[in-house]
Amino acid sequence: MLSLHGSVRKLALLCLLYLCDLFGGAESFSLSSSGPRNRQQAVSSFTPLSPQVSSPHNLLRPTDSIQSPVGLSSEARSSLGGSVERKKILVLGGDGFCGWPTALHLSDHGHDVIVVDNLSRRRIDTELGAESLTPIQSMEERTNVWKAVSGNEVQFRMLDVAKDFDGLLELIKTEKPDTIIHFAEQRAAPYSQKDGAKKRYTVDNNVGATHNLLVAIVESGLDIHVVHLGTMGVYGYGTSGGEIPEGYIDVTLPGGRPSTILHPAYPGSVYHTTKCLDALLFQFYNKNDGLRVTDLHQGIVWGTNTDQTVKDERLVNRFDYDGDYGTVLNRFLMQAALGIPLTVYGTGGQTRAFVHIRDTCRCIELAVNNPPASGEKVQIFNQVAETLRVRDLAEKVAGKAGCKVAYLENPRNESAENELEVSNRKFRLLGLDPILLDDRLLDEVTDIARKYKHRCKSELVMPSSFWNKRRADDCARRPIRATEEILGELKTTDELNNPALLKSSP
Repeated sequence: MLSLHGSVRKLALLCLLYLCDLFGGAESFSLSSSGPRNRQQAVSSFTPLSPQVSSPHNLLRPTDSIQSPVGLSSEARSSLGGSVERKKILVLGGDGFCGWPTALHLSDHGHDVIVVDNLSRRRIDTELGAESLTPIQSMEERTNVWKAVSGNEVQFRMLDVAKDFDGLLELIKTEKPDTIIHFAEQRAAPYSQKDGAKKRYTVDNNVGATHNLLVAIVESGLDIHVVHLGTMGVYGYGTSGGEIPEGYIDVTLPGGRPSTILHPAYPGSVYHTTKCLDALLFQFYNKNDGLRVTDLHQGIVWGTNTDQTVKDERLVNRFDYDGDYGTVLNRFLMQAALGIPLTVYGTGGQTRAFVHIRDTCRCIELAVNNPPASGEKVQIFNQVAETLRVRDLAEKVAGKAGCKVAYLENPRNESAENELEVSNRKFRLLGLDPILLDDRLLDEVTDIARKYKHRCKSELVMPSSFWNKRRADDCARRPIRATEEILGELKTTDELNNPALLKSSP
């Protein structure tokens, strides 16, 4: 398996040189060594929303004639028409890509926020040699600047939630938070597949952090609402033949007995597996100890800044572009800013759910303000704005930037093509008007990529983690594949429109 950094780096450089020669423009490769919405509407301004569909592959389920927020807890329903109370909130993992802007968003909206982090994501930057494209400041600098520009204090506590159970329990007992938001998990699927050490770390860190949190809340004796950032990947990415509901499905057991169960888990990586294990832990502690939990199954996040992080450059959010941590759209926009071909894995027929970073913050705020009532089951929301097919996304960005698209052998073990129909009804019932992909927001992210492109190590954009030995061997044998070869595998237009007829990648 290609797990040694030296071998992977050489492979990445060879791929880049080949792409350069293939598409012309060696001068575009720079190997370096080194529009916002208004503030979140009040929950009381809830109005039903009509569906927005941007393409045939945007398969979010329309919400037909919404009358009332059926399916939400009684406490959540009552809060729709009332004021939002100030809460003390611990943000575990608040130094990360989603955690930092969420912490500022909640602080800006009147909550008392304490960020808890062990800064492990920064250490991984050093390990991979792939720092954030944007120059993120120390947590001390970040929190000082935020207080200066906003007048609000965000406290920071250095703590490893997965290892220091006693410290976590003491913090909870001392601060007595109303809500704990749990981001404190290794979030990258490719990193979780990189080698045996990364697989073990991902499981130990993610499951350990979640379990420590739940046990600490039980032992504290406090009634605390847990908001967990999960992933749409718990459902899997094969074509299911219907809409993916929000967490639960109604089934008929043998003998005609009706029941409601968790949607079957079908993870596609070690990282996604840890989120499935989290979900089972939530179910147990909810049933056994009455813990109140909201689990947010989030799509792929794109974008970088929010209304809060743009107040001062020293508050800027991180921007990951590398093959392990860079989300697909941000990676495409980075490549476009560099003027190099966009790299699509496999056929690009993978359909995925997307959400803008601003909506991540807004959804978490809605979850914080609308907790499940005592005794209610785990509340599950699909935190997505739209679904898009990867090759369509690549063509949109390439057409806008005037660059090429290159198809790579897929380093992942996943279906070559899939449809994805997702319900996001609960957040829409709470008033979320999701941000959809548009040129203005693409320009905003592209401007950031261009501004800081001198900090980019271009070879790191290429994939360096492989799901198994066969994937690694295939990628080493033919890393760049001709467009005609990729599309030829689809055989017919009928197969393009009916992914169920297609074979999965090895």
